[in-house]
Amino acid sequence: MLHVLYVVAFTVIAFLAIANLIRSLITLSMDYQRPYSPARKSPFTASRPLVAHPELLDENGNPTNEPLLVMRSMTVEDAREKLDALYKSSPGTSVDKQEEF
Repeated sequence: MLHVLYVVAFTVIAFLAIANLIRSLITLSMDYQRPYSPARKSPFTASRPLVAHPELLDENGNPTNEPLLVMRSMTVEDAREKLDALYKSSPGTSVDKQEEF
């Protein structure tokens, strides 16, 4: 008897979930088909002009036209050597614990 109650309860829950999914899809499709009205503003549109961040401006207040990040490519061996040097120079590592791999 408990098994039957268990199956009936989960069947009801499954039908409610599917009905909610279908209702959401219908609502979404109706919103998608509705034409855009200018009276309704999107939260992503700004009502004021965009102001550049101070770090993107030069000394005169003009926007910079330079790359802000320049990365040098390096080989795996170079990266491993730098990491090993950082590890060896870090506090807490003693001379006898350092081993060459």
